[in-house]
Amino acid sequence: MNTIDDPGHISLTGIAAMGHHGVLESERRLGQPFIVDVDLELPVTSSDDLSDTVNYATVAQGVVEEIEGDPVDLIETLAGRIADRCLAESLVRAVAVTVHKPHAPVGVTLADVGVTVRRRRS
Repeated sequence: MNTIDDPGHISLTGIAAMGHHGVLESERRLGQPFIVDVDLELPVTSSDDLSDTVNYATVAQGVVEEIEGDPVDLIETLAGRIADRCLAESLVRAVAVTVHKPHAPVGVTLADVGVTVRRRRS
């Protein structure tokens, strides 16, 4: 694999699925939509071979599996799970994951609640 020194990025924006995350019983029972944005930092390749990069379809499916998976109380925890899963891809150097919870029950009108987690390969 021939790479260039500066990192490249793959961004996946607006991955949506239903999840049952939250501290309220109604959130766990009824579920709600979650939307996730992922930014992957990886080596830029001059190759045209899929095996020399990250398959973003696989990453997107993994995000959906995490959203639809075991419920957690905090979207910070969900974002961390997604970030860890992204870092399991061998070429990913760093990741930023934003989990949006547009229907968060906060008692006031708002467009969105989002939490961003950044992780870097050690």
